[in-house]
Amino acid sequence: MKDFIKSYLIELCCSYTIISVTGAIINMIAGTETNNVNVIMMFIFCNIAVFVLSIHKFFEKLSPLAMIIIQYVVACVLCAIAVQIGTIFYGPVTPRAWFELFRSFSIPYAIGAALYYYRLWVDAKKQQDLLKEIQDLNEEKN
Repeated sequence: MKDFIKSYLIELCCSYTIISVTGAIINMIAGTETNNVNVIMMFIFCNIAVFVLSIHKFFEKLSPLAMIIIQYVVACVLCAIAVQIGTIFYGPVTPRAWFELFRSFSIPYAIGAALYYYRLWVDAKKQQDLLKEIQDLNEEKN
C-alpha cells in the first residue's frame, strides 16, 4: 500500500506539472488567463485520471481494449460528478461547458493513458524476456 501511494503521488505530481505548464504556455500564446477554479479543477481531474489509471490491476481479466474503454468511462463519470459537486459552489454549467470539459479532459487523458500503457507494456516485455532467459538457463542446466 505504501508503494502504491508513493507511486500514485509521484505520477500525480508529474502529470499535474506537465498539464499546468502546458496550460500556462497555451494561455500565454492565446493571450488568455486561467482563474483559480480552473486550476483547482485541473488538479481534481489529474487526481481522477491518475487514480483510474493506477487501478488497472482490477481490470486485468478483461481484454486490454475493454479495460481502456471502461477506465475512460469511469474517469469521465467521476469528472462529471466532480463538476456537479462544483455547481453547488459556482453555479450551473452550460451545455457548451460540458462539451469543453470532456474535450479538454479527453485529450490529455488519451495522451497520458497512451504513455501509461506503453510503460506497462515495456515493463511486461522486460519481465517476459527475463522469464524466458531464466527458462533457457534452466533448460541448459538440465
